[in-house]
Amino acid sequence: MRESDRSGGESLTSRRLIRPSISEVGDRSGVRTSIHRKQAPPEQTNAENYYFLKQMQNKTQMVVMLDDASELHGWIEWYDKDCIKLNRNDGPNLLIYKRSIRYMFKEEELRHRRRRVRE
Repeated sequence: MRESDRSGGESLTSRRLIRPSISEVGDRSGVRTSIHRKQAPPEQTNAENYYFLKQMQNKTQMVVMLDDASELHGWIEWYDKDCIKLNRNDGPNLLIYKRSIRYMFKEEELRHRRRRVRE
């Protein structure tokens, strides 16, 4: 090898890469500091509580469909985290676990559906 090749190689190895720190990059661009992250939605919205309270206060006649395809009619007297108490005119009051409920709706919606079918 020639002497000039060695000196050229040494000059390449003596170079250092200068990287800015993260804080310097953040200071340069004001765009990132003005962006705020959207907060995650709350785990509990209390929509279920509001719905049950409204139906309890109005003593709304409800239809409760269970997982085994049973259909129960009555109004909700009270509820808690795991179950509801359904008062019925045609039978005993029932304590129903929420996990066994497929869905529920107002009994007047059932009447509206039947009217539409007849027409």
